[in-house]
Amino acid sequence: MTPPPARRQHRIPSFLRHVGPGVVTGAADDDPSGIATYTQAGAQFGTGVLWTVLLTVPFMIAIQLVSARIGRQSGRGIAANLRVHSPRWFLLAIVALLLVANTINIAADIAAMGEALQLVVGGGSHYYAVAFGLLTLLLQVFVPYHRLAPILKWLTLTLFVYVAAAFSVNVPWAHVLHDLVVPQIVATSAFWMMIVAILGTTISPYLFFWQASQEVEEMRQQGLTAGAESRKTLTRAKRRMRLDTVIGMVFSNGIAFFVMLMGAVVLHAGGVTDVQSAAQAAQALKPLAGDFAFALFSIGIIATGLLAVPVLASSGAYAVAEAFGWPDGLERHWREAKGFYAIIGIATLVGTGLIFTPIDPMKALYWSAVINGVVSVPIMAAMMTLAAEPDVMGPLPVRRKTRFLGWGAVVLMAAAVLMMGWDLFR
Repeated sequence: MTPPPARRQHRIPSFLRHVGPGVVTGAADDDPSGIATYTQAGAQFGTGVLWTVLLTVPFMIAIQLVSARIGRQSGRGIAANLRVHSPRWFLLAIVALLLVANTINIAADIAAMGEALQLVVGGGSHYYAVAFGLLTLLLQVFVPYHRLAPILKWLTLTLFVYVAAAFSVNVPWAHVLHDLVVPQIVATSAFWMMIVAILGTTISPYLFFWQASQEVEEMRQQGLTAGAESRKTLTRAKRRMRLDTVIGMVFSNGIAFFVMLMGAVVLHAGGVTDVQSAAQAAQALKPLAGDFAFALFSIGIIATGLLAVPVLASSGAYAVAEAFGWPDGLERHWREAKGFYAIIGIATLVGTGLIFTPIDPMKALYWSAVINGVVSVPIMAAMMTLAAEPDVMGPLPVRRKTRFLGWGAVVLMAAAVLMMGWDLFR
């Protein structure tokens, strides 16, 4: 029986409500720079690194769930909570490093989007990059959150192009499944640096700030106030956050798997082992996998960039605004939160401008990954400490299993940073 029109119209808003900050956060993690990293991993080491996507899933879920719950249960973002519970110097150092890393990441992502469009339609990549930079800036400044959020949510679906691309080529599934569950270790510095790059790309500090702040935005949209809700309402919200975050992080790592798989079964198998950018990855696929896979990969780079750049710019703006107590929020008009939107504008425009400098975007991206790796350790440790504070979490503390995995993520990233430091300075 066909449902009445009113009910049919309600289905889309319902979908958009349930696909929340967790799914958008997970999708934003697969940005063009992440696509380049995962492709390079597959191209360089074949299917032998696929096991890393399984390794990171539980830790990623735990740390993002802690982030979401801090925002939802305190009614404040990560930086706002750190302003209350940590030394001033620590907060400012973390925010400054986050802003630098995000700006470099924005530059790499916008450059990749311009190059991807150039591969598809021709023309000048720099002109396209400027257009993409201005488009993402205008979306954030002039589109209120209640309209921007559905756009970001629908953009997450474009990541399925990487799944389609993988199924458009021949894949030795038995061998792939073996390498997915049986770790292959290569005792070389290049291998360990790639593991560090994968971890740094997957568990990134900007995602913590973004998801916590988006939970706060969702509360504002619903007219909710932290501390004024019943335990029943909070329990229901906790279930929604868990489901949203689990789906988002599994989705993120699933896409990373298919991107890495393409690099392994097409590029590595075809003798292409050095990929420096997402656009170069798409171009290398064309003669080996055909026009269809090439087009899908290129379109995916542009779509993921449109999703990721606003997340990168906004997460930095949330962190700065919360650190200084400025009004913030994508739902606010720019006149109501001038400092917040100024940070978004500066990060986006500086990131776009870096494309025209002699700075090698991939080297810059490497150093942003170094900064992200270093910064993520104290941020995650601080978040896990905040998660134990009753005045932050209210009547629903984080479960023991989540705390264990959250601290496990801290240890994992600390080990990655130590390996990175060993490789850099030995």
